[in-house]
Amino acid sequence: MNQALLQTRLHASTERFVSIRRDIHAQPELGQNTRDTAALVAGLLEDWGYEVHTHIGGSGVVGVLRRGNGTKTLGLRADMDALPILERNGLPWASRREGVMHACGHDGHTATLLAAAEQLALHAQFDGTLNLIFQPDEEGLTGAKAMMEDGLFRRFPCDAVYAFHNMPGFPVGQAIIKSGAVMASSERVCITLTGRGGHGAMPERSIDPIPALAGIISALQTVVSRNIGVNDSAVVSIGQVHAGTAVNIIPETATLELSVRTLDPQLRDFVEQRIRTLVECQAASFGVTATIDYQLLAPVLVNTVTETQHLLNAARSALGSANIMDAVGLKAMGSEDFAWMLHEVPGCYFGLGNGTGEFNGCSVHNDHYDFNDELIPLGAACWVALVEDYLS
Repeated sequence: MNQALLQTRLHASTERFVSIRRDIHAQPELGQNTRDTAALVAGLLEDWGYEVHTHIGGSGVVGVLRRGNGTKTLGLRADMDALPILERNGLPWASRREGVMHACGHDGHTATLLAAAEQLALHAQFDGTLNLIFQPDEEGLTGAKAMMEDGLFRRFPCDAVYAFHNMPGFPVGQAIIKSGAVMASSERVCITLTGRGGHGAMPERSIDPIPALAGIISALQTVVSRNIGVNDSAVVSIGQVHAGTAVNIIPETATLELSVRTLDPQLRDFVEQRIRTLVECQAASFGVTATIDYQLLAPVLVNTVTETQHLLNAARSALGSANIMDAVGLKAMGSEDFAWMLHEVPGCYFGLGNGTGEFNGCSVHNDHYDFNDELIPLGAACWVALVEDYLS
């Protein structure tokens, strides 16, 4: 499609999709419970002639559009869920559901893919099958896996799959694209220490798990600082600690929960082994027992080289070469459950600058954040260019 004509059409429809985005923002939904958003998405896709499938892995929606006789297939994914945050930005379209907020921009991701979906249905020229994937519960890191376990790629095969995320603090519409590992794995580690409870005045009759807890907290700080080289990346954060019910009672158990992030599968295995060794040995030194529940929530997100090149071609066409950021050395220790899709299908996940300022530039997961509506036509142009490039 001619880029000038595409931009004219997208800008002509921008006000409508900004309104859709703000409607989604005002009615945020959590986790798998994205039924209203999914119904809105499904209705629009049906209006534009897509073959629509709902309730995939819960509230997931897939819209299928076929053109020509080509056998190639392409998937584009947007996330739909919000966060349990009380919105405090005072904008006219702020959340009407107290304690729930689109503080990560998934409302904008959905609106952007819908804007592209309309153009693709009405005007795009391609040869093959396009699968538009609207996913619940990215924040809980379960939505992608739930859709896949419900047969996502078996029912809707994709030769490649793509997604994007807005990036506060970067210039509006600047594309951050690179191949290789771009986002970290995420693991939840739950540690339970068991001793013998008793009276606080008679500690000799107890086996106190709290000194063991304190020793483990200190020891865990060395996992990264004394074991990981400067060119590698890992994060071990202790997010929750629980022990005791009263000042004069030595508890029988104490627990702590960790968030662990790494950018390399081998490093991930090493960090797990190091955590297990430190916890078990520290616990034994205090005479308590330790149980460790180590859960992989999302693997390392890895962009494949060929698919990243397709996206680079599309972004240059849609945004101009000057807006493509050299992201070779950029590392992000956040996690994204789109990694599960890329674990099964080649593809690419990229960023688009959300701009600066009080609302567009502040961090995601912040109660003042807002998605930048200027991104809707820019992101949609990238999606249209990618479909026409990949399914040419």
